Amino acid sequence: MKVKLEIDPDLAETVITIHAKEMSSEIEQIYRQIQKSSKHPDQIEGEKDEASYYLNLNDILFFETEEKQVVAHTAKDAFTVEYKLYELENLLSGQFMRVSKSTLLNVGQIYSLSRSISNCKVQFHDSYKTVYVSRHYYHDLCDRLDERRLS
Repeated sequence: MKVKLEIDPDLAETVITIHAKEMSSEIEQIYRQIQKSSKHPDQIEGEKDEASYYLNLNDILFFETEEKQVVAHTAKDAFTVEYKLYELENLLSGQFMRVSKSTLLNVGQIYSLSRSISNCKVQFHDSYKTVYVSRHYYHDLCDRLDERRLS
């Protein structure tokens, strides 16, 4: 394996690229280590059917706890992740927010909100999946959506 480091003072942010012929356990270990050390990763590892997938955070609609596991939901699929919900909440604070005791929502993926007396139903683009926002988090979600709209 060759390792190359280039320092460029003109870069706006650090970019780490791994070039490999194929995914090996060594490359996977390096990738995981880099992801863990990153304050705000743009991908997260998820597992499904004994295979690892590297999911783009923009593609994840929400995370929820199911039977003591945290599951990342995309528009058409679901993957288990190795993080606890509170760890994800701290790691992904800019794009995701807690909307119930068991759910973190990708604010950028919201298509519609339907308000009822007890909760709020969130729907997503091109997906049958829905999430319910508890009353406790509803105003925080509205504030967050207003901030996004105004910026």
